[in-house]
Amino acid sequence: MPGKEKNTLTNKIFVLDTSVILHDHAAFRNFQEHDVAIPIQVLEELDNFKNGNENRNFEARSFIRIIDEISHDVLVSDWLPIGGKSLGKFKIVLDEKFGGADAEAIFGEGKFDHRILNAALSLKHQHPDKKVILVSKDICLRLKAKALNIYAEDYETGKVKNLEQLYTGSTLLNDVPEKFLTEFKRGSLTIQKLGLGTLPGNHFLFLKSKKYKDSAAFYSQKDDKLLNIGTQEAFRITSLNPEQSFAMHALLNPEIQLVTIQGNAGTGKTLLALACALEQRRDYRQILVTRPIVPLSNKDIGFLPGDIKSKVDPYMTPIWDNLKYIRDQFSDDPKIQMKLDELVTNEKIGISPLAFIRGRTLTKVFFIVDEAQNLTPHEVKTIISRAGEGTKVVFTGDIFQIDTPYLDSESNGLSYLIDKAKSHPLYAHVTLKKGERSELANLANDLL
Repeated sequence: MPGKEKNTLTNKIFVLDTSVILHDHAAFRNFQEHDVAIPIQVLEELDNFKNGNENRNFEARSFIRIIDEISHDVLVSDWLPIGGKSLGKFKIVLDEKFGGADAEAIFGEGKFDHRILNAALSLKHQHPDKKVILVSKDICLRLKAKALNIYAEDYETGKVKNLEQLYTGSTLLNDVPEKFLTEFKRGSLTIQKLGLGTLPGNHFLFLKSKKYKDSAAFYSQKDDKLLNIGTQEAFRITSLNPEQSFAMHALLNPEIQLVTIQGNAGTGKTLLALACALEQRRDYRQILVTRPIVPLSNKDIGFLPGDIKSKVDPYMTPIWDNLKYIRDQFSDDPKIQMKLDELVTNEKIGISPLAFIRGRTLTKVFFIVDEAQNLTPHEVKTIISRAGEGTKVVFTGDIFQIDTPYLDSESNGLSYLIDKAKSHPLYAHVTLKKGERSELANLANDLL
C-alpha cells in the first residue's frame, strides 16, 4: 500500500555500533526525529575503552555519562526521549534473537560485531513498519549487514560531501593583462578589476602572464586589497615555489590565528610550520608540536617499553628530523645552534603526544598539529577550543594518507576544518602540490 510504504520510508530506527560512539560521543543526537538504538554489546565494548587519555577514551566516558544522565532511574531497555523537541527516542537493545537469520551462526560466534548485527535483525523483526539502518564506521560490518538484508551506512555527520570541490586556499589566474600586473606591483590592483567577485576571508592568488612568471598575491577581505607577498624566508628556510610562499605568509601573519596546510609527503608542510614558529619564537611563550599517535597493531603506546619519552619518540621522529634540518642551516653559526638546543632543553620547544593536551589552556603558544588527517572532527574542535589569548594553531596533513581504520578523506578532521572555516577572517588555508624533498620523492608521489 502506498501509505504503508511512505510510513516505512519516513520512520527509521538507526542502530549505532561502537565505532560511531568512539568517533562522536554525541552522535545519537544527530538523527533528527528518528529513533536510535544502542546494542548492549556497544556498552560492553565502551567499558573496555573508558580508561585512558586517548580521545577514544574520552568519547567512551562522555557517552556513558550522557546515557546515565538521560536514564536517571528508568529502564534504558525501554524507549526513552533523547531530549529536545525535534529529536526521537533511544533505547539499549538487549542480546535478543528472533528465530530468523542468525549472524553468529552465519559469520561465527564470539564477536561483538555479529551480536550487534543480531540486535539490528531483532529490531527489524519487531518493527516491520520502520526502516532499520545500521550506522557504522566499519566497512566490513556494513557489508555483512547488507548481506543479511539490513540497510547500512556510514556516519555522515562531519563528512565533506564533495571532496573534489574542497577549498584549496588559492586561485590560479592565467593570462592576466600586463597593465593589471603593473598595478599589482604598485599595490593598487583590486579583485574587482580582475572580475573575481567575492573571495573567502583570506585567499591566495597565482597571477600569470606572458611577461611575468608566477606572482604570489594575498587577499584579505578585511582590507579588501591584494598584497604582493613574493618569496618568503623564516629562520633560513626559503620558500621554493608560490604555494610555499602562501603557506609561510599565513604562518607569519599575526592576524591569522588558525592555519591549515594540506599536501603530499615532501611538500614541506611541517618544515615550513616549524621554521615560521622559530622565526616568531619571541612572540610566543612556547612552540608546541604534537601529532596523533596511531597505535601499532591496535596496541596502545603502553605496550612499548620505557618511560613516556621512550614510548613517544618513535612517533615524533619526523618532528626531530625537521628540527635537525633547520639546525643544520646554521652550521656557520654555533651560537644559534646552541640556542636551538637550549630551546629544546628548556621546553621552549615542546613535543608532546596529543593525549596530553586535553584539559590544558594554551596561552600564547604557537601550536603545530602534525598528521592532522588522523583526527576526527570532534578532536579538531577540542584542540582549537584549547586555544587561549595570543595562541596560533596550525594543522598540517595529507587527507589522502589516513592511518586510522574508521576515517577517510571525507570524514577526517582536517577536511572538515578546511570545509567549515574557509570564510573566517582568522583563518587561512594552503594546499601544497609541488614536492620539494627530491626528484626521487616526487617520482613516488606522481607515479606510484
